[in-house]
Amino acid sequence: MPREISEEILEHYISITRKALDKVRIAAPENSHLYPVAHDFLNMAHSYFQDALHFRKIGDYPRALGAVYYAHAWLDAGARLGLFDVGNDHNLFTLAR
Repeated sequence: MPREISEEILEHYISITRKALDKVRIAAPENSHLYPVAHDFLNMAHSYFQDALHFRKIGDYPRALGAVYYAHAWLDAGARLGLFDVGNDHNLFTLAR
């Protein structure tokens, strides 16, 4: 089993998460209690994604991969909870049904 993370593998997961970030739209109504929660989830996803890009730039691929996994996890959690509209995309997101 390889112990190093290749540039191709890292770019694959960064690309998937970039597509997911581009697709996400906040579904919670602005006047609901969930609207700020949705913003928080999206902000966390963006922050971890930026961390992933930073770590990739400095050559720290293990941390970059970890950060991109965290970014996508925030998106999946928000989509699964109904905070985000993801167009019923079961390829980019882990949805309940």
